[in-house]
Amino acid sequence: MTLVLGTPEAAGLRGVVRALREWQAEGAPMQLHPGDLGWFWQSGARATAAAVRTWSRAGRILAVGLLDGPGLVRLTMAPDAHRERELAQQLAHDLTEPRRGVLPAGRANVEAPKGALVHDLLSGNGWAVDEPWTPFRRDLTEPVSDPGVRIEVVGPEQAHQFAAVHRSAFESTRCTAARWRSMAAGLPYADGRSLMAYSDRGDAAAVVTVWSAGPGRPGLLEPMGVHREHRRHGYGRAITVAAAAALREMGSSSALVCTPSSNAAGVATYESAGFARRPEVRDKVRSA
Repeated sequence: MTLVLGTPEAAGLRGVVRALREWQAEGAPMQLHPGDLGWFWQSGARATAAAVRTWSRAGRILAVGLLDGPGLVRLTMAPDAHRERELAQQLAHDLTEPRRGVLPAGRANVEAPKGALVHDLLSGNGWAVDEPWTPFRRDLTEPVSDPGVRIEVVGPEQAHQFAAVHRSAFESTRCTAARWRSMAAGLPYADGRSLMAYSDRGDAAAVVTVWSAGPGRPGLLEPMGVHREHRRHGYGRAITVAAAAALREMGSSSALVCTPSSNAAGVATYESAGFARRPEVRDKVRSA
């Protein structure tokens, strides 16, 4: 049967989130998670739907891509379709040909699960490998220790504090209280939770948002950041430990996070919080 490339309406995002939840499993490579859509939802349901691409056959979604920035698609597939040749060939064609409406002409990046056949086909089409990223995993079978600082669950009344810490941590103006509230009203946030760590003086020092994919499935940290005025005081470790504890409470089997391998501070933070490194992953990149 024919593979169909599509862009869902806002109402169709429910099926996309459901598929992404079902594809999360222990032992799977790092991949697009429902929480990635959840964080993008700051832009609203319509904008999120417009940034999603699906590849379906006979009504079943086999692959999902999120256009997560200019020239970047974050892609994953159903577990039984990672090595399916017909799907990989269609993906490679649609990702390479700008007229298909996935990626623009010029420089572009494709993030896909390690070992997926589409990597091989893109390499054969002239795509190269980009800088390495390091995934981390923490098993949540055993209880998580106390983070050692005051942690609160963020609600609408703390949205402005969350946004201020995030803007400082990432040197970005995009996160606002209004955008946080849009995210919190989104479908994936039913399985999400934002946390904030406070300093001894009562200042908001670090934030994280965690995303469950349902009981017995891996959860995700996306994103974690420390206010620039509170760095090197252990708040990154503390909020990461708190994130793991929250995901365990939500029923997640493990906690996952990924950071550029060049981010030495991030790597050290996740390791100090009990996360174990997994093999590096690399996007596919096409030069301009």
